[in-house]
Amino acid sequence: MAELTASFHDAARAREALRKLEALRASAAVRPGTDGTALVARVDDAIVEQATRLIETHGGTAEWTE
Repeated sequence: MAELTASFHDAARAREALRKLEALRASAAVRPGTDGTALVARVDDAIVEQATRLIETHGGTAEWTE
């Protein structure tokens, strides 16, 4: 599984992306960042591209680590 760290300009966009990542079954490890404008998730390798598009659609930037 890859780890996704995403950042957004505002907390509302981060919350919406968080909700949708959970719907993608990113994993139980999806959690918001401390200031509400970021999130971290463990993501199955099969949905990395889909999760990246979701983050970018919501105005965020995604950074991946293995």
